[in-house]
Amino acid sequence: MPRESLLNSVALVSTEDENAGILARLKALLIREDWIYLLSLLVPVFIYDVALKAVRVATQLDVPGPLGFLDQIRSEMFFNLGYVVLWIGLFAVTRRALTRFPALIFFHLATITVAALTTSAHFYYKTTGSTLDFSVIAFSFSTFGEVQEIIASETTSLHWLLISTLLFYGVAGPAIVTRILGDDWYIPAPSGESALGAGGARPVALSMCFLAVVLGSLSLVPSVTGAGSSFSRDAVANVFVRELVEPPSGKIQVELAAGDLPTDATLKATKKTERRNVVMVVLESTRAESTTPYAQIGTTPFMGELANDSVVAENAYAVVPHTSKALTASICGVTPPLDTDLTESEPDAIPGDCLADLLGEQGYNTAFFQSATENFERRPQLVENFGYEDFYPVNDMDKTGFEEVNYFGYEDDIMLEPSQDWLLENGSEPFFATYLTVTTHHDYTVPERYGEEKYVTGEENEDLNRYLNTIYYQDHFLENLFDQYKEMGLYEDTVFVIVGDHGEGFGEHERYQHDDTIYNEGLRIPLIVHDPRRSEGRRNVEPAVNELDIMPTVADLLNYEVEGGDYNGASILSPPRDRVLMASCFHDDRCLASMEDNKKYIYHYGNKADEFFNLTTDPQERNNIADQQPDKELKERRQDLLVWQATVNKIYEYQLNKPEETTIEETTGITEETTAP
Repeated sequence: MPRESLLNSVALVSTEDENAGILARLKALLIREDWIYLLSLLVPVFIYDVALKAVRVATQLDVPGPLGFLDQIRSEMFFNLGYVVLWIGLFAVTRRALTRFPALIFFHLATITVAALTTSAHFYYKTTGSTLDFSVIAFSFSTFGEVQEIIASETTSLHWLLISTLLFYGVAGPAIVTRILGDDWYIPAPSGESALGAGGARPVALSMCFLAVVLGSLSLVPSVTGAGSSFSRDAVANVFVRELVEPPSGKIQVELAAGDLPTDATLKATKKTERRNVVMVVLESTRAESTTPYAQIGTTPFMGELANDSVVAENAYAVVPHTSKALTASICGVTPPLDTDLTESEPDAIPGDCLADLLGEQGYNTAFFQSATENFERRPQLVENFGYEDFYPVNDMDKTGFEEVNYFGYEDDIMLEPSQDWLLENGSEPFFATYLTVTTHHDYTVPERYGEEKYVTGEENEDLNRYLNTIYYQDHFLENLFDQYKEMGLYEDTVFVIVGDHGEGFGEHERYQHDDTIYNEGLRIPLIVHDPRRSEGRRNVEPAVNELDIMPTVADLLNYEVEGGDYNGASILSPPRDRVLMASCFHDDRCLASMEDNKKYIYHYGNKADEFFNLTTDPQERNNIADQQPDKELKERRQDLLVWQATVNKIYEYQLNKPEETTIEETTGITEETTAP
């Protein structure tokens, strides 16, 4: 035999012996029953986790090719492989009663938790299009009494069956499998030293624990094919890792200027001031593209007729697509706090007098009606902060003959009778009344009162069709409300503002509902101002506006001047064209957007590639042209958004912690000449 062939044969035998030695050491770490017990739980969890991720990857709008697919499930494979190796090592080390029994209990609890988090993250993503993280879990637990019905509405019998199966198998599965494959029932009990002996088993076990850490670390390596960090990351790892990474906004330091806080603003009457009634109707979860004035769709025929004799903002946007935030922006004219803590409902939290306060000082009666339940997201405290004298939630309304439409409340017509009673008592003096609908909110239950239409077809569009029908119902409520004002002789002397609080997503950009839907389906809203005394046909306002512009618009329509403070918005009757509008997702550090000159930039905190859209040629935001923009421009837009976010947070931090009887200058040393970055 040639010398080279002989060497190869020796090397091959040596490798086989080495592999056999490794296998022997692994077998010697645990007895056969321990191996069966561990792997009968770890292997199914491994397969389950990877399979769920594969489903999420395969159901994206843009399904990647084979390499991209592998890249996007790579984190799950490394994380779960590391988890398997970790427990093998821990069981090999914990052989005495003092350590084995606690390890066994923790093994079951930890693995059930991993499976539960994986399941929750999967269905949360399928429902909202967003990844699950610790802040969302903490928010859900802190508001569980409020969100439990939301969770229940999304939980089907199949979900309960899956949860029950996971719990049962997580507790009893390994014992059953070991019984089937073995001779008797078996629970991993203290077993003394392994076949390797204490001196041999411990180094191998510790090496496996180290290998588990290495594999876990590899699961955190970002995607190499451009997938978002949060999406590509293992669902369980993502829950905790996002909390450990400081967002870029946390590194931004800003100083406030005295003009940032319009606390002392008042309305000043002029010679042209008209003390007319003001009605604001806030349309829950209503996106512009699903209404007649903005699209070729017959969902809102009354709103369509109304728009033909009104001022219509063609490009109106929400600031944060969440109701309490939208109310703060619309009624108070200030940017809401960019958090999930509902800071806006804390006492004295809002850095400025709201429209109810300002008009109340002018002798107006004020009332807030909602067909939603009273205490969700501390609504009574929020309405009190706005300055309303009277608050009418659905809890105080007669529910006879009205349908419950979702976990928040009843059909909107339930507000008509309380509205009439209040107007009979207060309508002889100028008033400001606000109505907040709820029928259009998820889970889109259509009341039977006005029938149902087929706006879109296909099983995949079932939710969208029900949503469009709730908008159709809401249009009837709007018509009924206007009829009420006409019948009571109040219509001609009332200025009406109809505005959506935010839009709603149905997977157009893999986002559902509204909280983190930063695209036009979530941000672009109807905004119509109707003044019966100004019958001049439809007047379209083309420049982009947002909810902050409503308060200045009302002051403009009534011919009041705002004194003593500067608000962020401008009257939509004459909006500036050269300004930048900014928006934020509801959940912390998920996404920010800026709109300028019909160009829209979206920053996803690195969890997804930056996006840039030309809304003139691409209103549906399908063609991301970020790679065609200069890096300098994208960086500047990103920095501007982060500074905006930091400034808003700083304002509310100051507002909540300011000493009494002091000015902003005394507290922070800021002068009138100081400007925010």
